[in-house]
Amino acid sequence: MDKFVKLRGFLEQSTAAPAEWLPRNIEARQRLMVRGEVLFRKDDPTAGLYHVEQGQVRLSRVDRTGREVVLHVAGPGGLIAEASLFAQVYHCDAVAVADAKVRLYPKDALLAEFRRNPEALAGFAAGLAHELMALRTRLELRNIRSARERVENYLALNTGSDRRTIALRGTVKELAAELGLTHEALYRMLSTLEAEGAITRTKDAIILKTASV
Repeated sequence: MDKFVKLRGFLEQSTAAPAEWLPRNIEARQRLMVRGEVLFRKDDPTAGLYHVEQGQVRLSRVDRTGREVVLHVAGPGGLIAEASLFAQVYHCDAVAVADAKVRLYPKDALLAEFRRNPEALAGFAAGLAHELMALRTRLELRNIRSARERVENYLALNTGSDRRTIALRGTVKELAAELGLTHEALYRMLSTLEAEGAITRTKDAIILKTASV
């Protein structure tokens, strides 16, 4: 249990606060998105790095079998497409899973600012290091073999401030892709947990009977 308390801390910190290092002297372009709208597709030419100010944006790829694999869901304060600063094309799809407001920091302007301002570069590097820790946390969760344990740990790691409510970021199918489960397996597991009285489901949330540690 202590291990997953620590993992939850990494996940909370990775999305809780905006990136303070983002240069204010760069003219960043704001974009409003509705749920389901595409920000960019795999192999589109890169424009720069995005900062999510409101809402949520899902990053995903389609594997050889045609199954969508969710790489990350960025919420308020999160960054999208950091690797685009050093690539010619995007390597995944980015789609809004809730109405969102994002801000684009153009690649050339941001790289020029890094050369001029070492503090901004150091802040960017620190953010990448933290995202790497959060990614390892998500991989550890997906490597849990038992579907029940994977779902239970996901729920425990993603509760809100009341330690009981998990806000759904999209559909059950999208959550299944994030967890590396089939839609049918996740639906069955949630139904089982609800029948056992461990959770209650609403349209937009899952509520634990007992608060997470």
